[in-house]
Amino acid sequence: MSENKINFIMAVRGYKSVKRQQNANVTDVAALDRSNNKVLLRIVEPFANEYINLNDVKNLTEAIKRDNYVYAILISKQFTEGALEEMDKQNIQRISEDYMPPFDIQELYLAVVNCANNHCQKKCCKVVLAIAECNETAAELCKTKALVVAAKRHFEAGTIGLLKNDLKLALALTR
Repeated sequence: MSENKINFIMAVRGYKSVKRQQNANVTDVAALDRSNNKVLLRIVEPFANEYINLNDVKNLTEAIKRDNYVYAILISKQFTEGALEEMDKQNIQRISEDYMPPFDIQELYLAVVNCANNHCQKKCCKVVLAIAECNETAAELCKTKALVVAAKRHFEAGTIGLLKNDLKLALALTR
């Protein structure tokens, strides 16, 4: 669950992963945003039906200060009220089973296009300004081209759910 959410957030916000560190039930992903600010994305996978509590948030706050991160996102299943209040004070974003921060539909569409461009560059060794206009001989059978054409249709229709699915497919192409 959390790994998919972190990939989604990184793609939509244009973060570049710098370092990934895993300890027990905590994974820290250090990334750079579009302005080269350091961002910490922390995934806490609880062992059972545990909640993220105030101590977990304080540990994250210490890591932010110690390693000079500009901001952080904490990803887990559930949070206590005290943890949420402290996160608000410290300006730490959260992602949980039932909450995803808002994002612009255009950012979502551009994330699909960026993933597709990266895939095309690796696969065909060239960058196409508009994948939908790719004229390679194999372009008619290209899954990447079909994905971008579908994503454009979904973007224009405003169907966010389908566009989210397009991003999942685009992220799977780049693995």
